[in-house]
Amino acid sequence: MVLELDVEKLSVGVVGFGKMGMLHAGILNFLPEVQLTVICERSGLIRKFLKKVFRSVDVVDEVDRLSSFDLDATYVTTPIGSHFSVVKSIYENRIAQNLFVEKTLASNFGEARKICEFAREFGGVNMVGYMRRFCVTFMKAKDLLSEDIVGEPLSFRAYAYSSDFFGFDGGLKVKTPKVGVLRDLGCHALDLALWFFGDLKVTNARVESVVNEASIDSAYFGVEASSGLVGEFSVSWCVDGYRMPEVGFVIEGSEGRLTVNDDELGLNLKDGSVHKWFRHDLGDRVDFWLGSPEYYREDERFVKAVARGKDVEPSFETAAKVDSLIDEVLARADRLE
Repeated sequence: MVLELDVEKLSVGVVGFGKMGMLHAGILNFLPEVQLTVICERSGLIRKFLKKVFRSVDVVDEVDRLSSFDLDATYVTTPIGSHFSVVKSIYENRIAQNLFVEKTLASNFGEARKICEFAREFGGVNMVGYMRRFCVTFMKAKDLLSEDIVGEPLSFRAYAYSSDFFGFDGGLKVKTPKVGVLRDLGCHALDLALWFFGDLKVTNARVESVVNEASIDSAYFGVEASSGLVGEFSVSWCVDGYRMPEVGFVIEGSEGRLTVNDDELGLNLKDGSVHKWFRHDLGDRVDFWLGSPEYYREDERFVKAVARGKDVEPSFETAAKVDSLIDEVLARADRLE
C-alpha cells in the first residue's frame, strides 16, 4: 500500500557514494522537498571526505545503522552486484518503505524477482534509475509513437555504444565492469524498447569477449513482440567515435520512419514530410543541472511520487523485465572470443 506523506520535507538517505551516489546526493540536496539526512558509505576515506563536504548530513558505514534515522526514502547507488543484499537489508530492517535503486535492479532476474516480492510485501513507492526515459528526445519519441505518427511499428534497430574500451584487444590487463556491457550500457536500450513497444521475447543472440576472456564486451540479439514487431540490438563499449555513451533507435512504421538518440529526433513520413528536433528544440531545461537534465527529472519525479503516495515508472516490476531479457540473451548467446 502507498500512503501520502504529511511532512514538510522528505527525509532521504543515500547508500553508496560513488559517481551515481554523488550525483543523486547533489540533486537531492537541492530539491526543496527533500532533507538529505544521511549517507551510508563503507570506505573510510570517502566517509572522511563526506563529513567535511556535507556538514549537516550524518555519515554511517553500514546499512543497518540507517534504521535510527526515520527515513521516508532511500537511494541505493552501490554496485549492481550488491543491490539485492542492500535492498533486502533496507526492507527487513524497516529503514524506509520508499526505494530508488540505480539501474539495473539486480545482477540477475532471480534477484530482481525477489526484490519485487519484498516491495509487494512492504509497500511504498519504488523506482529504478533508467534515466533515458527522462531525456527529452526519447520522451518526444514515446509521444509520437503513442500518437501513431509513424503508423503501426513493424521493425526497429537499436544500439547502445561507447568507446570506453575501444582499442583493447586482450593484450593488456584491463578491468571492465563485472556485470558486462549488457547490464552496464545495453540495459538502457532494452528499457526504452520495453517502454516504446511493450513485452519482447529474445529470438537469437551472440556475445563477444574483446578486452579479456571473462568480459562480455559486445552483444547482438534479435527480439520479437506478440504483435509481429521484430527488432535488432547492437551493444558494445568497444566502438570508435563515442566519447560519451549513446543509445539510439531506427523505427520503421507503416507510415514512416522515426530515428532517435540522446541528442536528436527525426521523422521521415510516407506523405513526404520530414521533421527534425534537437535537444534545445524540446525544452531541455531544469532548475538544477548536474550530470545531465534527465537525472534531475527522474529524481524530481520520484520525490513527488513519494510525497503524494503515487506509483511511478519505471518501477521495480517494470525494471525486472530488463533483467529477465538480459538473462535470456545470455542464456541463448553463442559466445565469440
